[in-house]
Amino acid sequence: MTILDSLTEALSRLPGIGKKSAVRIAYYLLQADSAYNERLATEIRELKNRIRRCSVCGNYTEHDPCDICTDPSRDRATICVVEQPQDVAVLEASREYRGLYHVLGGVISPIDGVGPEDLSISTLVGRLHEEGVQEVILATNPTVEGDTTALYLVRMLEKRGVKTSRLALGLPVGGDIEYADRLTIARSLRGRTPLSADE
Repeated sequence: MTILDSLTEALSRLPGIGKKSAVRIAYYLLQADSAYNERLATEIRELKNRIRRCSVCGNYTEHDPCDICTDPSRDRATICVVEQPQDVAVLEASREYRGLYHVLGGVISPIDGVGPEDLSISTLVGRLHEEGVQEVILATNPTVEGDTTALYLVRMLEKRGVKTSRLALGLPVGGDIEYADRLTIARSLRGRTPLSADE
């Protein structure tokens, strides 16, 4: 195997990168100037050296605790629970949410051997008492595993008297009903909200 084949194989293991895209990237890197390639290699190396998990919320950060957990302007009575650190970045990009986060590190999936004890649920419970949390927003993905995890958390949190809510699920903005699947339609109907002429 040549070094080009080896690089192509390594690139094709990245999410969303198929064989053809990996070949294009490899040839692009061959044509790029050495300074760019050196910088890219340094950035990748530094990624693992400098980024760690926040000891409070589980998000990726260079400083522990992370900037969100230490920001005094955040609403400390609300925690949004997500599956993975990249979910935090997506929610933050919306600029709609000003509370704290908690990263589970996955979802309950018996078929994959992942149970509640494999996620950072016990850390979440500890935070509820320490930080005086009043509401937990569940932002797990709308999958069987995400729904299972959300249901487990709702039952657990209800026993502790904490209000829980879930991100609205349904039709995307600009989407056509005729192209939506049955599950999306069903969730949209269940999660419908009242409208008034004043809105």
